[in-house]
Amino acid sequence: MLRSILAAFALLGLLSIAAHGQDAQRSECLAMASAPPRATPVSLRRLAKADEVGITYAGHSTYYIDTPGGIRIATDYNGAYRTGRLPDVVTMNRAHSTHYTLFPDPKIPHVLQGWGENGQPAHYAMRIGDVFVRNVTTDIRRTYGEDSGGEMIKDGNSIFIFEVAGLCIGHLGHLHHKLDESHFAAIGRLDIVMVPIDGTFTMSLSGVSEITKRLRAAVVLPMHRFATPLDEFMRLIGQQFEIDQRSERTLKISRDTLPSTPTVIILDGV
Repeated sequence: MLRSILAAFALLGLLSIAAHGQDAQRSECLAMASAPPRATPVSLRRLAKADEVGITYAGHSTYYIDTPGGIRIATDYNGAYRTGRLPDVVTMNRAHSTHYTLFPDPKIPHVLQGWGENGQPAHYAMRIGDVFVRNVTTDIRRTYGEDSGGEMIKDGNSIFIFEVAGLCIGHLGHLHHKLDESHFAAIGRLDIVMVPIDGTFTMSLSGVSEITKRLRAAVVLPMHRFATPLDEFMRLIGQQFEIDQRSERTLKISRDTLPSTPTVIILDGV
């Protein structure tokens, strides 16, 4: 009898560990996107006070994300746009050399390339400290520009999504084409989205504006801002977006301080 009881407790323990492991690999942002209105995942309800995430614009398409748990992430990392300490996680896309490096600092623990090998797409769904990182692949042109007519490389770019402190943060990478329903479904909910607004090297301003409106993020952080047609971008995304131009490079934000009106925040830098 005692053995049966002990065996039952052991089984419950194993089931609990397995369930915890599954939770660790589950996207809360996808859960929130598919849940009924106002439904909040249990793991987010446990947060007594929303922690702040720091987002720093380093330049071009590189943003540094500093999590409450001390994890530092750099997007579209090539090693040239540096600020503060070395990141723990870097994501890359291979449009051109300003978006990746084949020789990252060996002290960086996690190097996530947005393209796959041997014809297979890159796939990430991993927890690193207090952040869950995943990706959604898109195609990329061998030559730049949405209207260049260049050959498309299937799954050559990744939209990286970082889930931390109750926030869903997306980086569109070097996006070269419009997104279809399967892309939007795989992305899920975004609170903050980093959007390329060059209008030429990635895709047209009208195309990226439509994507921005469809994603309905509370905060839009422009990137690829050289020769930025910012006024035209603001006109295209519509009057429902406010604009907030700042003199500092770092945004401190939590799920409780997201703006109630969708806002394009321009951090200092080029």
